Amino acid sequence: MTAAPARGVLYVHSSPKALCPHVEWAAGGALDRAVNFNWDVQPVLKGAMRAEYYWEGVQGTGARLASALRGWEHLRFEVTEDPTPGSDGGRWLHTPDLGIFYAQTDTVGNLVIPEDRIRYAMEVAGSDAFELHRELRLALGQAWDDELEAFRHASDDNQVVWLHKVG
Repeated sequence: MTAAPARGVLYVHSSPKALCPHVEWAAGGALDRAVNFNWDVQPVLKGAMRAEYYWEGVQGTGARLASALRGWEHLRFEVTEDPTPGSDGGRWLHTPDLGIFYAQTDTVGNLVIPEDRIRYAMEVAGSDAFELHRELRLALGQAWDDELEAFRHASDDNQVVWLHKVG
């Protein structure tokens, strides 16, 4: 039985210029085909480049992309995989300092926090509201979002529309 087709986006938020061909090679390996990205200067970090690549593949390709790129020094990236019939979506965030974060996503892109993770946060926090807040921010990957936010919005021609910024 063949896995259902999936699609998503690889956002390379920052990569040293010298690393860009290696990022393409690793992404191509995960996608089983050669890829060429349209690299732009990343104005937030001197000497860094940024790229967006819309991909199609089988279910699990997002995880393969994230695994191929994780742990690379000085590389910031985000991978999304859209949900398909019978399969949840996913979101992987990576920064050099924090490593990788994964969360399941629903059909509209919201993070899904499993019941057991919420129960764990409540158990660890006890009656300390500040600790509960800290645990829930950790479960949501807030530290990764905080670090990547400036890189996401660094370009005037950024094609991504973040609905939570509308107001």
